[in-house]
Formats: sequence, structure tokens, C-alpha cells
Amino acid sequence: MSEPQGKYNIKAVSNLLGIHSGTLRAWERRYKIIEPVRNEAGHRLYSEDHIRILKWIVNKVDNGFTIGQAVDLLNNKDEPAFIEPDPGMTDQMDIMKEKLLHELLQFNESGSNELIDRAFGLFSTDKVLIRILGSILAEVGNRWEKGMITTAHEHFVTSLIRTRIGMVFHTLPVNSFLPKAVCVCGPDENHEIGLLIFTYFLKKRGYETIYLGAGIPEKDFHKVVADVGAGYAIVSTTLAENLPKSLAMAESLASHNKDVRIGLGGKALNYMKETDKKKFNKMLIGETEKEWSTWLKEQ
Repeated sequence: MSEPQGKYNIKAVSNLLGIHSGTLRAWERRYKIIEPVRNEAGHRLYSEDHIRILKWIVNKVDNGFTIGQAVDLLNNKDEPAFIEPDPGMTDQMDIMKEKLLHELLQFNESGSNELIDRAFGLFSTDKVLIRILGSILAEVGNRWEKGMITTAHEHFVTSLIRTRIGMVFHTLPVNSFLPKAVCVCGPDENHEIGLLIFTYFLKKRGYETIYLGAGIPEKDFHKVVADVGAGYAIVSTTLAENLPKSLAMAESLASHNKDVRIGLGGKALNYMKETDKKKFNKMLIGETEKEWSTWLKEQ
């Protein structure tokens, strides 16, 4: 008996591939990658062949190709459609990062934005945000803490990169049926890279996020969570010395907002006492994308 033309709906495919259904529809419209059949209600149905093609495309994007480059490879009749990603891709990203870091530390706004635009044209959004922009934020933070650059340098770089990441956030579709998430750095915490990456993870999955970043008083965080009717409140802490205050803030927030799910993330959680790990176990988001997905599904 032959396989039916389509047996997976778009929600199932979205969950299987880990991409938002809106992204999938956009790929279909723009690149004509596949042509799903429609059932009597007009809903898309995908076959096993469709799934194989989409998995291949997603793998290429995850390994540094833009969606356009991946589709060009797929459509190449002479094959290198199924070759592995160019190992020089990592070197190219490192070179781009170093060039961009130089321009940023020279306070060259136009040159920096031009390089960022070029990076988005060469690499996938994930790679630009995490491997280039995120890496620069982390390095600039470390240089500032060691006194290697001025506060003015740190503020300029952070402001420009946050603006560009925010522009990406605004282009991602939002699922109005999903709860809102408010994301903030814990008290006295200035390292934002981990929080930015997790916020992007939520945005890719359709969650509407309110990114507050660092330097937000606890009472203001409480107010925003209440005012927007948030379903999630995410607190990120990188430095171990700031962990006690973050735990206290999460505990206070939980006691005043029974319907809000609190999430704790950041490298500082590796230094938690065993008693605290048990106490805050349901709040611990984890460090990997797989752990983040598991935490989201456990509600």
C-alpha cells in the first residue's frame, strides 16, 4: 500500500523540526521548497518526503547557511546538494567577528552596521546572533571588567548590538495563544548574553517576549510582570556572587504571582547549593536548547 500524499499537519512538522509554523509557511511562499497537499478543510498536510527535505534544509541553516544558500544547494542538479557545510564557515564567522569588534571599539556606527548587515547576508540568523553578536557582547563585558576598555566603549557596543538584536526579534512572528514572557537580569547582574539567547529561543517558538535586560529594580520587574499579564518571568544570573539575590527575587515573585511560571537561568546556577537545587528545581531552565524545550513542555 503506497504512502498517502500527506499525513503530518503543520503543527506536527513545526514541533518535529523545531521551527515556528510561520517560518515554515514563509519558506514555502518565498522559496517554493515543497508543495504540501491540502485536506478538505484546506489545511496543509506534509508527506515523509517533505519531512526529509525540510530536515535537510534545517540542518544546513543550523550549520551556518542562510535559508537562501541552503535552497540553492538543494536545487543544484550537479549535487553538492548533500555535501557537509564548508569547514571554513567557522573561520569566516571569526574573521567577521574580529572586524566588527574593531569597528565597534572605534565607535564607528555606520561601519559596524554595514558589517552586521553583511553578516546576516552570509550566515543564518542563529549564527549571527550567537556566534558573532553574542560572542562580542561576552568579550566586551570581560574586557570592561578587566579595565581593558572604558565604560563608554561598553555602553556603545552593548547599545548598538542590543538594538540590532531587537530588530531581529521584531521580525519573528508571535503566537497570540502562547503566554507572554518577561526576561530580566537578576539584581546587580550586568551580563546579558545568556538572557538574550534564551529570549531569542522563546521568540523563535512564537512567544511574545518583553526583554528588560540589566539594571531593572526588582519592584519594577514585579510591576511589569503584573501589568502585561505574563505567563513566564525569566531571571538570568551569570556571576555566582549575584545568585543569592536572584534566588530571593524569584522566590518573592513566585509568592506574589501564583499563576506566573518563574524560570531561572545563567551560568551562576552551576554554583547552587544542593538544598537550593531541590528548592528551586522546577524553576531551573537548564543550559542547552534541549533542556529549555523540556522545561517549557513541563508546564
